[in-house]
Amino acid sequence: MTQAISAEFKKIERFLERIRGDVYPEPQSQLHSQLTDKMFDYFMLKYGLAPASRVLDIGCGQGAALALFKNKGLAAMGITIGREDLEICRASGFDVYEMDQSFLEFEDNCFDFIWCRHCLEHSIFPYYTLSEFQRVLKPGAFLYVEVPAPETSCSHQNNPNHYSVLGKGMWLSLFQRSGFQVLDALDIKFQVMAGEDLYWAFIQQKKSAQPATAAKPGIDS
Repeated sequence: MTQAISAEFKKIERFLERIRGDVYPEPQSQLHSQLTDKMFDYFMLKYGLAPASRVLDIGCGQGAALALFKNKGLAAMGITIGREDLEICRASGFDVYEMDQSFLEFEDNCFDFIWCRHCLEHSIFPYYTLSEFQRVLKPGAFLYVEVPAPETSCSHQNNPNHYSVLGKGMWLSLFQRSGFQVLDALDIKFQVMAGEDLYWAFIQQKKSAQPATAAKPGIDS
């Protein structure tokens, strides 16, 4: 049995190595910087974090959110599997590690907040990935997930490394199964050259503590 399990893990490892070529650097853009600022301000005004709270930025890109967290006095670190993004973040003085979002190398119950903006759709098995988020969050801690909707003018489902561009109902189901209470489900609508685009933002709390007051879904950007 042990040998069979080991063989299965090796298959997954080979597959992950094969798709590493789909990874590309994430230069900062005005649109994404504006949305990062807007959505984090929304979260802080409604739920808030204590000074020096431990924050993990999943798929931190080149550090736009990390700079924001640092300015807010939070103890933030990031992870990425992109070598270029990693080097740029470290050159900027950020605490960033090369790590896959599905295999977090952190202890249980160690973060107050996870920021996962446009990264979860890159997971080949988001249910498992979410279980890792749940594991490393403290009881009562918060999770912010933002993902692109499928079938918009931008056809996000056709991006070469978008493996999980799921429907809204499927995301909500996966969050619940993974041990989270969804406090807010927000539609972020905006125009691009191709037409109207849509992102979904989900603010959640780990269920193992008294949850914050749930809010009614949605604001439009």
